[in-house]
Amino acid sequence: MRTARRPAPGGCRTATVPPAHRALPRRDPLPARHHQEPVLDVVVPVHNEENDLEPCVRRLHAHLTETFPYPFRIIVADNASTDRTPRIAERLARELPGTECLRLAGKGRGRALHAAWSRSRAPVLAYLDVDLSTDLAALLPLVAPLISGHSDIAIGTRLARGSRVVRGPKREIISRCYNGLLRGTLAVRFSDAQCGFKAVRRDVAERLLPLVEDREWFFDTELLVIAERAGLRIHEVPVDWVDDPDSRVDLLSTALADLRGMARLGGALTRGRLPLASLRRSEDPGEVAGLPPALVPQLIRFAAVGTACTLFHLLLYSLLRPAAGAQAANALALLASAVANTAANRRLTFGVRGRAGALRHQFKGLAAFLAGLALTSGSLAVLHRAAPGADPRAELLTLVAANLTATLLRFLLLRAWVFPGHRSGRTTGTSAS
Repeated sequence: MRTARRPAPGGCRTATVPPAHRALPRRDPLPARHHQEPVLDVVVPVHNEENDLEPCVRRLHAHLTETFPYPFRIIVADNASTDRTPRIAERLARELPGTECLRLAGKGRGRALHAAWSRSRAPVLAYLDVDLSTDLAALLPLVAPLISGHSDIAIGTRLARGSRVVRGPKREIISRCYNGLLRGTLAVRFSDAQCGFKAVRRDVAERLLPLVEDREWFFDTELLVIAERAGLRIHEVPVDWVDDPDSRVDLLSTALADLRGMARLGGALTRGRLPLASLRRSEDPGEVAGLPPALVPQLIRFAAVGTACTLFHLLLYSLLRPAAGAQAANALALLASAVANTAANRRLTFGVRGRAGALRHQFKGLAAFLAGLALTSGSLAVLHRAAPGADPRAELLTLVAANLTATLLRFLLLRAWVFPGHRSGRTTGTSAS
């Protein structure tokens, strides 16, 4: 049995932020051998937890000592506690090998994780709530895909079929509503944003942390949304979870802060303010000539769907033109082809299966259709104004050129807006029940 190695004498330290690197290295597995430094850093954020802190840390330390095959470190991140929590943390750091404490002047779980993860040099970083609501048996399955290099982030989920959860109906409803709202507004695919049981590879954290603005409860959600939009792999682990009846989280203020965070993050993503391309996995097969991952195969599939839909549009236009006129025939043909195009791209280009979100995707697809309608109708209007006697062949040539431009615009909208969470098709995990 391998025990933790104590890297330095116990005591509280000040956080320092490592410099960012230009590109993420490949996700190589960590060989199963004797390590001199911790492979896993587990952060326990606390604020005024004098009653729960010591039993939590001792239980966690014993579990890792018995089950984890690599050196580890436990970091107690104290958020401006005013009770005996700092003294207990310092004593635990002296008594338990591989245990440290970190003092912060301000409150906020995100602040604690940002500070602790930024200063860490361990290859894998994790955190869990001090109440240990999540069964520690899930800790090794949580970090194993990160150690192997298979995934970039791992999260515990209470909303998967394999999870067993004991909590009241109020918290169950709030949790499901929150995650449903995330899926509806930010189009996420991970099932549980707020479970206090997560891990991330350090090389990924070094790129993600500078982009995460929130320092409180929305920190987890923001980090996950950015990671998923960048095409990073998020692994989900069903967990057994028992609600802590002594939880002191202010649900109303937390919910309002989360809503503000969603609005801020959604605006940043819409305006393209986040450098998502720099976060992508360097070994993805679509990374050709500087193109983002999965773009080349998606373009090929999109072009095939677009060619078929363009032919369908032109055929339908030719059939409707004699009876409906040029503008009406174009609008009807484009509407029909847009519905078919969204359905085909949803399945073939972006790999979305099942009915979940299909209606929302079609509505967004119709918005892209309106942009295409404006472009193609505008092109016809310009043609008729410049050449009032233009024959149907000139109209068809104009529509072909306009459709090519509209197709490019549509692809960009589908990739960035309609199916933003399905850019790479590489996100792994379980399905929510």
